[in-house]
Amino acid sequence: MWALIFGSAAVVAQFFSGPLVAPGEFGLDRWISGFVDVVSIPVLVPLVLYLLFVEMGLVSGRADHAGFALLWLVPLSAYRAIQWVSPQSPVMLVLVPVLWSAIAVGMVGMFELARRSRWYLAAPLAICMAALPFAAATSWWAFFSHRPELGYTLLVASVTPALVSAVSWFRPQPLTHDEDADCIDEEKPYPEARDY
Repeated sequence: MWALIFGSAAVVAQFFSGPLVAPGEFGLDRWISGFVDVVSIPVLVPLVLYLLFVEMGLVSGRADHAGFALLWLVPLSAYRAIQWVSPQSPVMLVLVPVLWSAIAVGMVGMFELARRSRWYLAAPLAICMAALPFAAATSWWAFFSHRPELGYTLLVASVTPALVSAVSWFRPQPLTHDEDADCIDEEKPYPEARDY
């Protein structure tokens, strides 16, 4: 609920302020505009904000960073859908939501995996986390600049962590030692009553 409220407030603020970076034609200015206003920053802001909420103890229950970010983006999706009805709409209306989901789910999944891994696995995962928003923005820029080979390559690279994370969520989790002990205790027969 709060994600939708904050996302709606962000849309209202963006409506009155306009884009943070003026879009260029096809070069670096267009890429920076896509990173800041279109693809990456709109997802990173709710992820960071939710992380602050968790650290401040404002979130009760199980934390869901990706869910919060995706709900935050629902009002922005509706607002941008109205803006992006144009000949380039397949790139904007289809590709951008996919990249949003890839960043939100992929970064959270890699963060959880890195937190449970040893340092020699956590370090490459941290690098991949840092590179994911840039790869997603570059994929959007490549499609916008009519470079589909680069766009598809970076799209696959951007979506892969999210797919791996989604598959891992549906895998059965092994029981912890305490849960295993509880199951064993429940299966033990009660001692027979003795007649005195």
